[in-house]
Amino acid sequence: QVQLVESGGGLVQPGGSLTLSCTASGSIFSINSMDWYRQAPGKERELVARLTSVGTTNYADSVKGRFTISRDNAKMTVYLQMNSLKPEDTAVYYCKTNLNGLVGGVRRYGMDYWGKGTLVTVSS
Repeated sequence: QVQLVESGGGLVQPGGSLTLSCTASGSIFSINSMDWYRQAPGKERELVARLTSVGTTNYADSVKGRFTISRDNAKMTVYLQMNSLKPEDTAVYYCKTNLNGLVGGVRRYGMDYWGKGTLVTVSS
C-alpha cells in the first residue's frame, strides 16, 4: 500500500523559516507529480507548490519567492523550504502525489494519495 508521511511542522515566529518533508513508500513504478497543499481554518484547501517528474514547478502567487519545492529521488522524499513566514501562512500542510503503481498485482496509472498533514503555526 502506498503511504505518504509528512514531518517538520511546528511553531515559528513571523519572518522565520521552516522546512517540511514528505516521504513516499509502497509499490510505486513512477511518480507523475508531488504537491504541497495547505488548509487554514474556515478556508478551502489550496495548492501551494507542485513538482513534476520532468522538473516543472508551480507556486501559488502568495508564496512565490518565499517557498521552494525540491526532491531527493534516492530517498523518495519531497521538501518544502519556507522562508520569510507570515501569520497568514498558518495552516495544516498536506503532501499529495499522483503516481503509477502496482495494486493487487495489477499496474494502475494516475492514482492520487494524500498524507495526513502537519500543522504550521506562524505567531509571535
